[in-house]
Amino acid sequence: MATKSKPSITIEKCALGSQNRFEAEEEPPGETVTMINPEDKPPSSIAVSGYDALKCVPTSTWKDWKWHFRNRITNVDQLSQFIPLSFEEQAQLRLVTMRYPMSVTPYYLSLINPDDPDDPIRKQSIPSILEITLGMMGCEDPLEEKRDSVVPGLVHRYPDRVLMVLTDICPMLCRHCTRKREWRNGNWVRNSDEIEAMVDYIRRHKAIRDVIISGGDPLTLSTPHLEDIISKVRSIQHVEIIRIGTRFPVVLPQRIDDELCAMLSRYGPIWLNTHFNHYHEITPEAAEACDRLVRSGIPVNNQSVLLRGVNDTVETQLKLCQGLLKIKVRPYYLFQCDEVQGTEHLRTPVEAGIKIIEGMRGHTSGLAIPTFVVDLPQGGGKVPLQPNYALSQTKEELILRNYEGRLFNYRNPRGLSLRGNGYRNGRRASPRPRWPLGDSRQLVLPVGAVDADRVVVRS
Repeated sequence: MATKSKPSITIEKCALGSQNRFEAEEEPPGETVTMINPEDKPPSSIAVSGYDALKCVPTSTWKDWKWHFRNRITNVDQLSQFIPLSFEEQAQLRLVTMRYPMSVTPYYLSLINPDDPDDPIRKQSIPSILEITLGMMGCEDPLEEKRDSVVPGLVHRYPDRVLMVLTDICPMLCRHCTRKREWRNGNWVRNSDEIEAMVDYIRRHKAIRDVIISGGDPLTLSTPHLEDIISKVRSIQHVEIIRIGTRFPVVLPQRIDDELCAMLSRYGPIWLNTHFNHYHEITPEAAEACDRLVRSGIPVNNQSVLLRGVNDTVETQLKLCQGLLKIKVRPYYLFQCDEVQGTEHLRTPVEAGIKIIEGMRGHTSGLAIPTFVVDLPQGGGKVPLQPNYALSQTKEELILRNYEGRLFNYRNPRGLSLRGNGYRNGRRASPRPRWPLGDSRQLVLPVGAVDADRVVVRS
C-alpha cells in the first residue's frame, strides 16, 4: 500500500463531504486526516491523555467506519502530530516506510500510549527500523502461497479447503503481516473475471467443503460487493462452511454494523476468525462488534500471533484469552510468528510459546487455552506444538505429569478379544440382576441405559 507523503493533519469545521469513488467501489479514498470541531462528547475508546485532535471528533463521526478508513495515518508527518518522535526517529521511520508502508486507523491509534515506546499496540502498528536492519532474515513468501495458487487469488493446499485472497487492502498494516510482500504492489481488488475463475474452480472440485475468505482484509470491500461473492460461494452445493478472516473487529470495529451482520446471517454457516493480540485491544467497541456478530449467528474465533514484547508472557496471554471469552470470542490458535522478511524483531523462540501454553494449563479454563501452532515453511501446513506431559510409556502404562508437576501412573488399556469374555455380537452381555430370594422388585434402568439387545430405554 504505497502512499505519497502528505501535509500534516488539518482540523476543519465543515462536515466531511461525500466520497463518490468509495460509494461506487471499495476503499474510502484520501490519505490525509481531516478532523472536525467538537459537536458531541469525545469518543469513549480514547483511553490515554493527549490526542486532542481525536478527542475533538464528534461521536457520530467516530462511529463511521468509512471516516476512519479515509483518515488513516499513513506518513510520518501525520504520526508526529500524535506521538512524540525525535528527529532521528522520524528519519528512521521515513526510511522504513519507503519499503514497508504504514497505515493506522484513528481508532487503533487512540489505543496507543504515546509516552510508552514499548506500548504493545504501538509495536503492532508503528514501523521499526529493525524491519529493514534485520530485513534479510526470513523470506517474502515462507508459506509458499504462490506455489499453491491454482488460479490467481485461490490457494488450495489442504484437500478439503481453499483460501480466497480477494484484496491486498487492509485498514491497518500490521507490522508482523504474513503477506507483507504485497504492500509494495499497490492497492488491488480481484476483478469479476478473477472471482468467477475462483468460484468455477471450487465448483469443479467437489472435495472442497470449506472456503476461507481473506486478503488483505475482505471487509474493506463494500457489503454489497462482499455479498455478491459470498452468495456465489454459498450456491455451490458441496461447500459446507464459509470462513472470513478479518481484523476489523480489532482495528476498526465500527465496520461491524447492522447491514454487514444482516447480510452475513443470510448465508450461514459462516464463521469469522479475527486477530486480537493483546488485552488492551478488548475495548467496549470491539466487544460490541463481536456481540453483534454472535447475535447474528456468526461464531467468532481468535487467531493470535505470538509477538516479542507484545504478548509473549503467560500473564498477558491469560488476560487476553480470559478477556476474549468474556466478549464471546473463542481463543482458537496462537501462531508462531512466520519467517517473513521484516518481522524478525517480533519473532520469539518456539519454546516461548510452549512454555506459555504450559503456564496456562490448569490455571484457567480449557476454553481459554488456544492451540499453539507453527505454520511450516514451504507450504508444509500447520503443526500443533504442546508441552510434553507424557514422560514415558509402555504397553501397560504411562507416566504422566500434571500441571502442578506431580507424576501419575496411568494404566494403559489394551485391545481385548470380545468373544468368550462376556460379550455377545460385539456388545457386553447384560447379566440378569441378582436379587435376594423372595425379593419381587423389578429392575429399573437409569435414564439412557442400554442393554445388550435393545436400543436406548429412555432418552
